[in-house]
Amino acid sequence: MPIIRRTLIGAACAVAFTAPTLAQAQSTVKIAGLYELSGAGASAGTMFKNGVEMAVKEINAAGGILGKKIEHSISDTQTNPGVAKGLAAKAIDDEAFAVFGPVFSGSIMVSMAETQRAEVPNFTGGEAAAITQKGNPYIFRTSFTQASAMPKVAKYIAGGLKARTVAVMFVNNDFGKGGRDAITKALEANGVKVVADISTDSGQVDFSAPVLKAKNANADALFVYTNEEESARALRELRKQGYNKPIVGETTLTGQKVIDLAGDAANGALAHVGLTVDAENPLMLRFKGKFYQETKTISDHNGIKGYTGVYVLKAAIEKAGKLDRKAVAQAMKGLKVSAAKNPGVLMDVSFDDKGDLDRESFLVEVKNGRQVVKEVLPPLSKK
Repeated sequence: MPIIRRTLIGAACAVAFTAPTLAQAQSTVKIAGLYELSGAGASAGTMFKNGVEMAVKEINAAGGILGKKIEHSISDTQTNPGVAKGLAAKAIDDEAFAVFGPVFSGSIMVSMAETQRAEVPNFTGGEAAAITQKGNPYIFRTSFTQASAMPKVAKYIAGGLKARTVAVMFVNNDFGKGGRDAITKALEANGVKVVADISTDSGQVDFSAPVLKAKNANADALFVYTNEEESARALRELRKQGYNKPIVGETTLTGQKVIDLAGDAANGALAHVGLTVDAENPLMLRFKGKFYQETKTISDHNGIKGYTGVYVLKAAIEKAGKLDRKAVAQAMKGLKVSAAKNPGVLMDVSFDDKGDLDRESFLVEVKNGRQVVKEVLPPLSKK
């Protein structure tokens, strides 16, 4: 059974999980959290949830949004798209003002049909390009889409590494296949040929065969696009088999969870990341310290996504000037949020009419068990 609980952060006790009256709906800003708290996505979903909870706590302590406190319910999707869809329908029945999650692309691709039907703003950590290509005016990202991230990766592979051939290892799900397609297109545009297309399974434990295929491809570099636990296993096997070519990826190759699981095998891995707590940014460093203080863990990109997403919702509501879902969704179109005026977003961010975001990003390398920023990459709009 999915785990469901509701809390009013900052209140002295839990609120009973009952159907809200109209008066209750007007007295709080209801955020329904649909998170992967068990199953393959538990690490990502828990981080995202923790980020949301921290932002909710801060905002409520500062007086809420338009004078109203946030009420945050938490549900476990079990990393199951069908469960996620059912929980999205329940959130709508419970009159959620906005929905946060799921984080995994496969789940949000299914559950967002419910929030779109009910015209409820939905913030997701999913990165599959297709999420915002379906004309859904109520879906908004907390991270880069693959379509905007992969050209930055490909440019580095071609220009920074001077690679002319690449092997691509990906997880065979919506997330992985979308990334494989996007990086292949971006590499070709930069004159780089993909010489091996290596599919792996979600939750795969043994990476000896995929790594052997990568070695036999004899490409100038390897691009790895798998979920975090699998990325750690892949890195360990790559080092075990003596792979000595550059290993490049996206956020899921060098996140804190990967570093923790892979140990020394993560050292040397390169990635483009949209968010990192190791950025030389005072607001980000403050967030890193507070997140650790509250959770006893170092936040990865998912924690940052959840945290900043709530502050983006707050900015959109304040721009709309009222608690009206349609007005807030409209306010998100073309929204620009300055970190100087809204510190909770941590970095300046803007949104387009599809719900995709744009901001600075980073090229990182894992050294001595932590991400080290090699280069700060400008927003796409400034190129």
